[in-house]
Amino acid sequence: MTSRLRDAGHNVGVAPEFTVDPSLLDAISPSGDRGGIVLGSGLKGEPLTISALRSAPTRIVLVGGLYLARQVALRAMAVGAWVVIATGRPAAWQMLPKAAGAQQGGNPSPLVQIRRLSPVELPRPSEDAPLLVVTDGGPTPQDLFPPRSPWQTTVYVLPYLHPQAAATANAADMVLMQRLPAGQAELAARIWRLPPQMMRQLTTLKDDQVVALGRNLWRPLRLVTTPKEQQLLGPVRRGD
Repeated sequence: MTSRLRDAGHNVGVAPEFTVDPSLLDAISPSGDRGGIVLGSGLKGEPLTISALRSAPTRIVLVGGLYLARQVALRAMAVGAWVVIATGRPAAWQMLPKAAGAQQGGNPSPLVQIRRLSPVELPRPSEDAPLLVVTDGGPTPQDLFPPRSPWQTTVYVLPYLHPQAAATANAADMVLMQRLPAGQAELAARIWRLPPQMMRQLTTLKDDQVVALGRNLWRPLRLVTTPKEQQLLGPVRRGD
C-alpha cells in the first residue's frame, strides 16, 4: 500500500514506497506513477516519488544548484511532460533539448523549449501532456508563468534564499532544499517557522541530500542518479 501526504485534498507529498528497488533505478528510465517523479531514496534506501505533475496548478521551489533543477526537468521529460525553460543562462540548459533529441532519434524535440525571461504563450497542458515550466531567474524570480490550470507545474529555481523570495517560497506547494549556510538556514526557519533541529539539519546535508518540505511534510532524501543522467549532468553536487 502506498501512502501519500496530502495538501488541500491534492497529492503533493512524497510516496514512501515504489514498485522497484533503488538498485534497479540504474537499469530503467526514472519514472513513477501518473504524475509521479522518482526523486531519490529515503534514509532506509526506499525509493521516493514526488507528485510533481497533477490535476491542480502546482508550484515547486528548488533551493540549490542547477544539478537538482536539471534532474527534476529530465525526470519530468521521462514521464511525458512538456518542459519549458525560462532562463537568463540558456547555455546551462542546452543539454535538455539534446537529451530529448536523442530520445526522438536525433531530431530536435518540440517537447522541450528554452525561452528568455519574458512572457510567452505556453503549450496547453492536459492529463496526457502535462506541462513543467522552469523559471530560472535568480534568487528573486519574477512570476512570469504562474500555474493557472490543471496539469501545469511551475518550478522556481533559487540559487540561494533571499528575503525578497519569501512570498514565492510561501506560495509553494512543495519546496526542495539542498544544504544551506547558517544564515540562509535561519531565514528558512523564519519563512517556514522551522524548529531549531530542522534548521540545523539544513546546514549539515551532504551534497547528494535534499529535504522535501511542504504542509505537514519534512522528508530528507538522497538523490539517485542513473548512468545516463551522470553522462548528461556529471556527478551529484550542491553547486552549479
